[in-house]
Amino acid sequence: MANYPEPDIRPARPADAPVLAGLMNAAGEGLPAWLWSRMAEPGEDAMAFGSRRVAGEDSGFSYRNAHVAEINGTVAGMLLGYRLDDPYDPGDLEELPAVIRPLIELEALAPGSWYVNAIATLPEVRGRGIGSRLMGLAERLCLDSGAEDLSLIVARANTGAVRLYERLGFCTVATRPLVSFPGCEHSGDWVLMTRTLRH
Repeated sequence: MANYPEPDIRPARPADAPVLAGLMNAAGEGLPAWLWSRMAEPGEDAMAFGSRRVAGEDSGFSYRNAHVAEINGTVAGMLLGYRLDDPYDPGDLEELPAVIRPLIELEALAPGSWYVNAIATLPEVRGRGIGSRLMGLAERLCLDSGAEDLSLIVARANTGAVRLYERLGFCTVATRPLVSFPGCEHSGDWVLMTRTLRH
């Protein structure tokens, strides 16, 4: 078995924004880039806008909500997460793009949980245990926040991810139909999964 270097895990910094945006987009099945393309200035590249948004401090996608795993000083993976409000007010769903509504509806079913918004590693370092290390960090951050439940949303068609989360002790709580968007590779449902952590 290969002997890989242990990754260093640290809070993300604004300078990490470009690689964070790419990893967030990969974890989000391409949905972040589609949303960023709708929010960008005329002529602005979607990923450039995403990087700018990640480097800011006023959105869920902010670097402030992220941790990165580094190997030899290079970002190889990231975890984006935060505690959801309790109670969770989804607001006026009709004002949101249709593709977002099912996700917000599912988030609202896990109020007060620590939400794993995105977790991803670069393709060339997969299989080295980095994702497991980052999920371990999510558990610690969850408990440190005072929450007892982890939550996440995954496409049911992403069977590998669903199996992984089931092995980690996550259970399906609810589903909502996935609304397709340009570049979407999946159909079917979004799945809300949660895991209760014992102190």
